[in-house]
Amino acid sequence: MTSDVLETKDSEAARWTGLPERGSLTSLRSLAWIAMHIGRWAARLLLYPITFYFVVTAGAARRTSYEYLKQIRGCSAHWWHVFRHFHCFAATILDRVYLLRGEFQRFDVKLHGKEALHHRMESGKGCILLGSHLGSFEVLRALGVMQRNFPLKVLMDATHNQNITGFLDALNPVIAGTVIAPDRADTLLTVRESLDAGFFVGTLGDRVSSDVKTSRCQFLGRPAAFPVGPIVLAAMTRCPVILFYGLYRGKNRYEIYFEHFADEITLNRDRRAEEIQLWMQRYAERLEHYTRLAPYNWFNFYPFWD
Repeated sequence: MTSDVLETKDSEAARWTGLPERGSLTSLRSLAWIAMHIGRWAARLLLYPITFYFVVTAGAARRTSYEYLKQIRGCSAHWWHVFRHFHCFAATILDRVYLLRGEFQRFDVKLHGKEALHHRMESGKGCILLGSHLGSFEVLRALGVMQRNFPLKVLMDATHNQNITGFLDALNPVIAGTVIAPDRADTLLTVRESLDAGFFVGTLGDRVSSDVKTSRCQFLGRPAAFPVGPIVLAAMTRCPVILFYGLYRGKNRYEIYFEHFADEITLNRDRRAEEIQLWMQRYAERLEHYTRLAPYNWFNFYPFWD
């Protein structure tokens, strides 16, 4: 396998990690206050002018939304498609306020494929839950931790969007405490210990950060870079992998999908790059399947195919 299959993608990582945060802590706190003291209906009404503001002012995100929507639609996209895309993202951010406060009665959440989780829970051993920036990860975190449905820890880089992350973490320190930082010297040891203790370790596999190796896969008809870290982690820990997607379906409805991906990922030393590529392409294909089910749930607002 040639060296361009697995390569470092510092430039692409810098494009999205270097994007400035949109919105201030004051606006976040104001919206959260309205959500908690007046009601979700009032906060959702405010999402329309907020979304319009960002469609007008967030030029880089707007351009990448146009590019993505044109790619998945197979035809041109218009401003109202971008508006809907931004509004879907804003709606999931608002709902995090309620999910982190444990107000699950507000939502209609349907679970698909939960038998795969129950099987792992009965075994007493953990597994890797491999997701993406498609839909809401928070609905899974909140249900898992607050309702004690399953023990969950999250391998997550919290350095981007620090305003949003810090504010939401303060709403529920218990959920915030389940995060495992991905760049510490003891990260792998912490993941191993969590899996041995029966935890599910969640991670996202569709966004490239700095100093990571990637695999170029076909996604929505074009080659795109995906980080190989989750596949390598699964191979090192020799644990099962389950895919998950928390799709926002409008109003108060969410659907969480679980899908068996692998009992164990083993990589042949002589064909390591080829086998990683095969696994990553499988992941990209399943991600494409669920992206087409809920196209406005795609929340990677940076040039994904560059």
